[in-house]
Amino acid sequence: MEIIEKQIDSDEVERRLRALAQVHSGASNAGIQVLNLIGGQAENLLDRLPPQVRGRLGEGTENALRIAMEAAHRSRDVVGESPGWMTRAVTTAMGAAGGFGGLPSAMAELPVTTTVLLRAIQDVAVENGFSAQEQGVRHDCLQVFAAAGPLDHDDGADLAFLSTRVAVTGASVQAVIARVAPRLATVLGQKLAAQTVPILGAAAGAATNYAYTSYYQKMAQVHFGLRRLAIDADRDHAELVEEFRALVIRSPVKRA
Repeated sequence: MEIIEKQIDSDEVERRLRALAQVHSGASNAGIQVLNLIGGQAENLLDRLPPQVRGRLGEGTENALRIAMEAAHRSRDVVGESPGWMTRAVTTAMGAAGGFGGLPSAMAELPVTTTVLLRAIQDVAVENGFSAQEQGVRHDCLQVFAAAGPLDHDDGADLAFLSTRVAVTGASVQAVIARVAPRLATVLGQKLAAQTVPILGAAAGAATNYAYTSYYQKMAQVHFGLRRLAIDADRDHAELVEEFRALVIRSPVKRA
């Protein structure tokens, strides 16, 4: 006889929504620590990059995402899921190495870090019971990159990606990449600029990579946590997203 799993009640839905709101509120704290380290403002970081580098950010980000998508997907057959702390340790070390040599080494490190970040997002999806092999889940993993980066403290931008609709039917990975890349280009440009800070390059590279990894892991927890909650509660996902948005806006938590 088939056993039908009992759906969770409204109290449990509220508890899980509040827990996800706490995850969301802490997502960008590390970004402020980076700004304190480099002594700058996020909006001014891109001015530190040479004009020719700024002009190639969009194209470079699309290429990095394409490489990352395939590399992260293939890596699942070789390397199993890694604990979140291990992924943060790996990207932190890569950021330090990339920042040590200034802009050239930081640019060389960027596609590798993007791959590890995407793999970390996939791992969160798997933790929530989704298959990273499914096309729709792969689209969702890319969509997490559309969230504001850790150096951008606009909660509206942080939340906007949750409501973005990506039509799975007929939508190719390349189309999703093209949609996400412009937003991510600015985010990764800030990371590159922070890694070029004189003397502090290695320290800033390590700090930015730690901040970015922690941020995207948390945003992935929010994204896939809401999708899992919609399934467990048999609720409309869009309605849950709106409840979550209202909860975050109504009860903002100051970032330290």
